[in-house]
Amino acid sequence: MSNVMLIILTVLFEILKKSNVQGQRTVYRLTLVKAWNIDEMQNYASLVALGKPDFIEVKGVTYCGGDSSKPNSLTMANVPWHEEVTSFVEQLIDLLPDYALASEHEHSNCLLIAHRKFFMDGKWRTWIDYTKFHNLMRYHYETKGESSFSAMDYVADTPSWATFGSVERGFDPSEKRWHRKNGTKDISGC
Repeated sequence: MSNVMLIILTVLFEILKKSNVQGQRTVYRLTLVKAWNIDEMQNYASLVALGKPDFIEVKGVTYCGGDSSKPNSLTMANVPWHEEVTSFVEQLIDLLPDYALASEHEHSNCLLIAHRKFFMDGKWRTWIDYTKFHNLMRYHYETKGESSFSAMDYVADTPSWATFGSVERGFDPSEKRWHRKNGTKDISGC
């Protein structure tokens, strides 16, 4: 490994260690690509232990095609099925005792791992009460930073349809879902 790469990694690790000191929400985002990074379970668990984020959003890669004039090794074969992303997340959670699977959006091939502190009174509170957040932020500025607040001060209930394991699988029932007219199975993994 070059000295430059070592310096970059050192700086990144320092950022990860300090990322949660302000008390505000922190999120790691991980895009899974089959045959590229889906087998790095222990390394991901180590990064989570280092930065202790509030949330980890895990999403299967979305294939957008490729430019035939440029080499591109990413294909539809690299797109994980939602069940594969779910399996990955469940295995990762086994290595992270302070975290649990809170939410999913099947259509986006995305799952949300949350720190257990966001599970209160028997329900997940992963959403943001934006009115409360803006009031807290305004007061913070009015007091020139004397008044502080944390991520826990503006939590809102996760809707039941967005929680992991719900019948809706993340689809808001007030929205219209469109299905293919020909009824053929989607082979994309999404």
